[in-house]
Amino acid sequence: MNEQQLTKVRDGVGFVAALDQSGGSTPKTLRRYGIAEDAYADENEMFDLVHEMRTRIITSPVFGGDRIIGTILFENTMDREILGRPSADYLWNVKHVVPFLKVDKGLQKEADGARLMKRIPYLDGLLERALAQGVFATKMRSTITLPGPGLADVVTQQLDVAEHILTTGLVPIVEPEIDIGSPRKAEAEDQLLEALTERLDRLPPEHLVMLKLTPPETDNLYAPLVAHPNVLRVLFLSGGYSREEANARLARNHGAIASFSRALTEGLSVSQSPEDFDRVLDQSIASIAAASAT
Repeated sequence: MNEQQLTKVRDGVGFVAALDQSGGSTPKTLRRYGIAEDAYADENEMFDLVHEMRTRIITSPVFGGDRIIGTILFENTMDREILGRPSADYLWNVKHVVPFLKVDKGLQKEADGARLMKRIPYLDGLLERALAQGVFATKMRSTITLPGPGLADVVTQQLDVAEHILTTGLVPIVEPEIDIGSPRKAEAEDQLLEALTERLDRLPPEHLVMLKLTPPETDNLYAPLVAHPNVLRVLFLSGGYSREEANARLARNHGAIASFSRALTEGLSVSQSPEDFDRVLDQSIASIAAASAT
């Protein structure tokens, strides 16, 4: 484990930028950026275009380690270069932003009010490549619609995989996302807090994880997780909330920081001039960093 990166993640001021949209979510990301699906012929061209967008964000003079602690990358992004340097190397050694990697391969069909992760083939090989590239942490996402046995299965699966990742020296980011439209959202959050605490309490002291959670209905509900000795940081996702709403919810929960994706890139467009692009991105980063500082 890189001790400088550990210190930055543990003590750094700012938030985590999520630039890890995968094949399934990339078309929507590009549409919001002003690139229609008829602008690319296949998946390769699509990934070329989204890498150009991510490169434009990361190389912007307003994007840096003073306000951004880390950035979550998609595997395809990790395997590419930014200005002639491997993406993770550029992030850490040029921008002083800690590189993280999304490792999950999507979701199974919904069952019992939740969607488990699909099997992650060749995970060990991916983790080895991530370590070789200087990646600090991994991220994997499941979704929860209702409280019940599906939620319990999500926590079991997430922590089982997390414990395997911990053996490699990487820090796992566990993301059991609760749908913001859930009719029983608060009840699911109570169950999630209990289930996560029970599993975290079983970890040895040296095993550190990060949590990426949906902002709860009860402010500071997750304060025990923020304070848990095995939790390096608690991140909040935007989850479909507007940036304004996501920031407001985040600011009311002390000790948590943002890990926004769509809310971070809200308002950015391929047609903007460099000056306009940097201005909009700067305003976005400033507002999210301020909400993360409470």
